[in-house]
Amino acid sequence: MSAEAGPRFAEHTGGPVGEIRPGLHRVVAPLGERFIAMYLLVGDDAALLLDTGVRESITETLLPYLQAAGIDPAKLRWAINSHCDYDHTAGNGALRAALPHVELLAHRLDRELTEDVQRLIDERYGEFRGTDGFDDPAETTAYLRGVSDLVPLDRGLEGGEVFELGGRAVTVLHVPGHSPGHLAVHDPANGAVLIGDATLGETVPFATGEPAFPPTYRDTDPYLASIDTFRALAPELVLTAHYPVYEGAQAWHFLDESADYVAVVDAALTAVLRESDEPRTTLELVRAAGAGLGPWPSEALDYSVFPATGNLERLRDRGLVEEGRRADGLRTWRWVR
Repeated sequence: MSAEAGPRFAEHTGGPVGEIRPGLHRVVAPLGERFIAMYLLVGDDAALLLDTGVRESITETLLPYLQAAGIDPAKLRWAINSHCDYDHTAGNGALRAALPHVELLAHRLDRELTEDVQRLIDERYGEFRGTDGFDDPAETTAYLRGVSDLVPLDRGLEGGEVFELGGRAVTVLHVPGHSPGHLAVHDPANGAVLIGDATLGETVPFATGEPAFPPTYRDTDPYLASIDTFRALAPELVLTAHYPVYEGAQAWHFLDESADYVAVVDAALTAVLRESDEPRTTLELVRAAGAGLGPWPSEALDYSVFPATGNLERLRDRGLVEEGRRADGLRTWRWVR
């Protein structure tokens, strides 16, 4: 991999920036204490962008990068949002304002949340508000609104679409688990798979590499199936949105680590459930599991509600856990003895 090729931006976040393989550019923008890595796939005739970050990711990072790299903006024909989360879509409006010819795309299952910030807040980040007593802090929601510029997309994808760039082609993959409509892009010419947040290792990191918060996959069996999809491609490069570049054995280790973490969640929750005489809410289980789920402070630990819910639903469907409701409406879980 050539970390030296091409212009370099934001070297303090996210590792290599620039043309890391022929026609494959990693463009890293700041995201608070983390970073967002966008990817440009450039062929002889056209270019495709994966993810748009937040508004400033486009105005302050991507557009200057195109100029510095000598990439004609007219060549950029498509921008795909890997999934509906704001840090992958909130730059859509800025991109459309700057380059109105670019076609904005996402999977049809994530499309509505990619176009409407209020629905994103209510249905994605507020999913557990009524059922589990968990919600984002008000300041987090305010920040999300402040950096987001969502606009209608041009069309929805299904997965399996092939984009001809000129001299090379890339294929879109449907890889659910983190979200129902999560997409990845396979770049066979470079042995690379661009996965966004489709797999999340054992912790989501700060830009420094220190643990930030838990892997927030949501639907466990689809998540594991998506990891198997990536393994079947035998990638040389696994390129994510918030992690370093993974190459060779590191790529395989990251995929294995992502799958292994599901078993960590199962073990931590099962241990608490087996010891509990009374039904427990999801947050009670998460907080009782504590360090068994990972090395996070309490305010970050509570985000384990995402993977914990996926695993608990899977245990329920296997007849090992019973789901119930408390009088206050909160969901409870009980080990079936």
